[in-house]
Amino acid sequence: MVTSSISGVHSEQFPAIELRRLHRFFGRTKAVQDVTFEVHAGQVFGFIGPNGAGKTTSMRILATLELPTFGDALVDGFSCINDPDLVRQRMGFMPDGFGTYPNMNCVEYLDFFARAYGLVGKDRVAAIRRTLSFTGLDKIASKNIRGLSKGMRQRLCLGRAMVHDPKVLILDEPANGLDPRARIELRVLISQLATEGKAILVSSHILTELSEMCDRVGIIERGQLLAVGSVAEIQRGSRSSLTVTIQTIDRTPELVAFLASQPLVSEVSQKSDWVSCQLAGGHEEQAALLRNIVQADFQVTAFGATERSLEDVFMQITTGAVQ
Repeated sequence: MVTSSISGVHSEQFPAIELRRLHRFFGRTKAVQDVTFEVHAGQVFGFIGPNGAGKTTSMRILATLELPTFGDALVDGFSCINDPDLVRQRMGFMPDGFGTYPNMNCVEYLDFFARAYGLVGKDRVAAIRRTLSFTGLDKIASKNIRGLSKGMRQRLCLGRAMVHDPKVLILDEPANGLDPRARIELRVLISQLATEGKAILVSSHILTELSEMCDRVGIIERGQLLAVGSVAEIQRGSRSSLTVTIQTIDRTPELVAFLASQPLVSEVSQKSDWVSCQLAGGHEEQAALLRNIVQADFQVTAFGATERSLEDVFMQITTGAVQ
């Protein structure tokens, strides 16, 4: 039985994050248009889109900082419109631009937000210690925030979002401006949080990182969700998902002409004795192409296929349009 949200008790049947036909208009600008998706406990969902696509607006609605024009957003089964206080208890938000207080150290900063979330006594002390340990800030806990690097400040902001042990984390461009090592370390922390059962919605412009970290992704442009699913599902749904490379002993120019005549093959090119092309389809089409090449008496010494990257799919699906 589904319990009333008034009681503050949720039903396990609810997704951790749910957007239901979400719309947000600013005058004539349709920042978010009919966006629907779910994120379940233990999942990392990557929100992908160019600047102005509607990612931050959607996240701010989930964080109870904006109200939708139509539709609803829910956290752990509670409406961000009707039950914002219950949502805030269950959600941690890390915005793309965050405020730190330069006259505080790490402990004082986390203590301030732990108090804001209603943690008291031993529970607050334990929460701060746990957060410092998890984020790796325990060795510099007494250091003034003014002296922290960008990577350490990002860790501190993540700690602020998770100090009350929420079920849901909303992270808007958490790796923005970080060096490669700091990005990798942050990615590890996010994956660990998902392993602990937290549902995580994360936006980023670094698509290679999202493809490695996320269970599912959603591609949004001009406020509209263009694709949603696992990275593999979205790659399979694109018109050309395989890059095929072939090496032969001889007859390389003939192979180029042969491939150009094959169905589902495009963008044939040659470099030395290697030939590459794009193949629409999956493993069956890949096997059929290899069979046709061998039957045509080409002496194949190497044959490989790789799926198009998330960046390739993003460029294919989106148009670069802004509003």
